[in-house]
Amino acid sequence: MRWSATTLAVLIMGTAGAGYLYYQHLNSNIQHGQRESGDSKATKTPPNAAGQTPLNILLIGSDSRASDANVALGGGRNHRDNPPLGDVQMLIHLSADRESAAVVSIPRDTRVDIPKCTDPDTGEEFAADNDIINESLAHGGAGCTLATWQNLTGVYIDHWMTIDFAGVVRMADAIGGVEVCVNQNVDDRPKPGREGGSGLYMTKGPHKVKGEQALQWLRTRHAWGSDLLRARAQHMYMNSMMRELRGQNVFTDTGRLMDLADAATKSLKVSEEITTVKKLYDLGMQLKSVPTNRITMTTMPSVQDPLDRNHVVPAGADAEKMWAMLRDDVPFDKNSTTKPSGKKTEEKVSADPAAPDAEIGVLVQNATRSESLGVVNGRANTVSQALVQQGFTRAGADTSGSYAEERTVVRYPSAELEGDAQRVAKSLGIPLTSVKRSADVSGVTVVVGGDWREGTAYPKQSKPRAGDLPENSDALNGDTDSGKCMDVYEPYRW
Repeated sequence: MRWSATTLAVLIMGTAGAGYLYYQHLNSNIQHGQRESGDSKATKTPPNAAGQTPLNILLIGSDSRASDANVALGGGRNHRDNPPLGDVQMLIHLSADRESAAVVSIPRDTRVDIPKCTDPDTGEEFAADNDIINESLAHGGAGCTLATWQNLTGVYIDHWMTIDFAGVVRMADAIGGVEVCVNQNVDDRPKPGREGGSGLYMTKGPHKVKGEQALQWLRTRHAWGSDLLRARAQHMYMNSMMRELRGQNVFTDTGRLMDLADAATKSLKVSEEITTVKKLYDLGMQLKSVPTNRITMTTMPSVQDPLDRNHVVPAGADAEKMWAMLRDDVPFDKNSTTKPSGKKTEEKVSADPAAPDAEIGVLVQNATRSESLGVVNGRANTVSQALVQQGFTRAGADTSGSYAEERTVVRYPSAELEGDAQRVAKSLGIPLTSVKRSADVSGVTVVVGGDWREGTAYPKQSKPRAGDLPENSDALNGDTDSGKCMDVYEPYRW
């Protein structure tokens, strides 16, 4: 008995030791970087009645050629030393109750404002710029792309993850294949006058792709006809992947889970708050709880860029409606089995008393500028004059230029000015939930956003309803897109 007990103890200790060593091995695989490296003012969505908050993760597909494997898969040997571009960018939004999920893609050629960023590795500073969004990755890494998204959408993003060509292949092999489908035979090869091509070659009908062929599917653009349709193909792949993983019972199969964990930790680079296997596992478990019929894949509504026909810009009110749904945690689908509570977000009134109106200094900024609608000139002056007429005689307009913010906000620098900021907001009809403390201002500052383009009283905002997406968002549901196929642009059929 003593011998048996000793043997059993050794086996238990050995197994535990092996498990610990493997856990350390997985942790050592993970590369990480600074969460945010650019100027951004987005704030987290307040908790719901149960104290839960949404979770937002930015997934970035890099075109880096900085390794032999990436050059072999992506070509471009002469671009090996070039800074990587973020050609695929998707925001994954998990609702506060973890009962629904939304994914929003922004096309790589979308012209946006890229904020001032600092590369966390080299210390190099990049000035604010107006360029296509895939360039943001080269302006200070994934943290700059995250700041760009936050400024564009007003959505606070908790984490980022990046993956390169080799990582996609590694993950596709670990999953064991994902089913995709085309309506015609496809050959995505270079054509006269049209360079590039992913190399995707398959007959019409369904196929299970893995390895390099999975990468080809995700990179294909010319054969679908546009970058917007490439996003649809990527969404089909992701929905199919989720169905595949659930069908394999991956989340309850320890062996399969360990294989995927090894591939994932070798393939992904993540932001600094999720640098352990446990934290990545916890994220996966939160996504696992969402039914596939409550996962919605979308693309940002866009219109042709008036400055360059090869680029796009956000489609004004339609894009803002999508961002508002994310900010307010409104489900993208209509499949909820629970009724909304109907409770409004509580407006917490500051205990700090406001100074007399005539003693409150107020700076008003014009932040109505948008890529699709332009800027409404004179808004800062109009609103500041309205404040003066109400008795805020120290109100004035910021004449240094125009800014771009989707939503109107009142900012204040310190606790003793919170009451003053709330008093100003109330006088203009701005909800107290839009009064934010910020180190970026030196006094009470009214930022007139793109949601307030006319008048002197802030317009009442109607909250979007569940599933009320813009028609041009190309929404795909995780269940209903099963069996759907991509159409092939005619020059790439055979």
